[in-house]
Amino acid sequence: MRRLIGNQSRKAKAPARERGPAMLWRRHLLRALPVGLPLLAALVLGGWVVLGGIGQQRIDAAARIFDAVTADAGLSVERVLVDGRVRTDRQSLIDALGVEVGAPILGVEIATARARVGALPWIREVTVERRLPDTLLVRIVERRPLAVWQNGGSVAVVDVDGQVIDGARPRDFPELLLVVGPDAPVMAADLLAVMARTPDLSTRVTAAVRVGSRRWNLKLDDGIEVQMPEEDLAGAWTMLVDLDRSEQLLARDVQSVDLRLPDRLVLRLTPDAQARMALAEVEGEDT
Repeated sequence: MRRLIGNQSRKAKAPARERGPAMLWRRHLLRALPVGLPLLAALVLGGWVVLGGIGQQRIDAAARIFDAVTADAGLSVERVLVDGRVRTDRQSLIDALGVEVGAPILGVEIATARARVGALPWIREVTVERRLPDTLLVRIVERRPLAVWQNGGSVAVVDVDGQVIDGARPRDFPELLLVVGPDAPVMAADLLAVMARTPDLSTRVTAAVRVGSRRWNLKLDDGIEVQMPEEDLAGAWTMLVDLDRSEQLLARDVQSVDLRLPDRLVLRLTPDAQARMALAEVEGEDT
């Protein structure tokens, strides 16, 4: 922290009596005032409450006097530092804190402020701390969008915990995978973790549909449907990746790939490919 240094010449020294024990005593007294005054006020007000009888009105009045005294002593909110805010609206965060500049910092109800901020749509975790004499520190962890969830006629953005993020607009997240089905949000994290191992293929998946709350059907960008098994999702995905790399499986005239059975692969050709094969068989018979 920068110190403000006056223009006083080194030769213009204070008299010896000003640099003696009295000067040091006054200096320590000034440094102790921000802490000593609130402590003294607390003791006086506590005695006033006890001697006058403990009543809610008397306690509230004592609290107001205590806040005023501590604020006058320099313990007031002058800065609010926020760490971790990306998507949370700034004004909404300020309103949720409910703290104004100049308010007694010891009068800030930390638990209430934390609960109000934690109720905002994008907030996953939050801590609110006093940094005496004049600073509030707010640390937030925002929720991370995972997928766009379609269930019936509704569409919403869900986070890594499968929870809907209120206020998040699906059109703002075109890069997210579309997942469909009642239980799709809570199962999406596992699916995306498996697919993330091979980004070159995962980027081709445009939608994932839950079937009977048991397994996934994946829709690729060229219209191919991949039917995944109920068990060993990772193994089936690895097999699909290997076949595409070695045999260019997904570059062929394939309409669907069935991976539901562990010991076999079932392919369904496109209508055009089926027609060509039928024509080839007929021509072969005529020959």
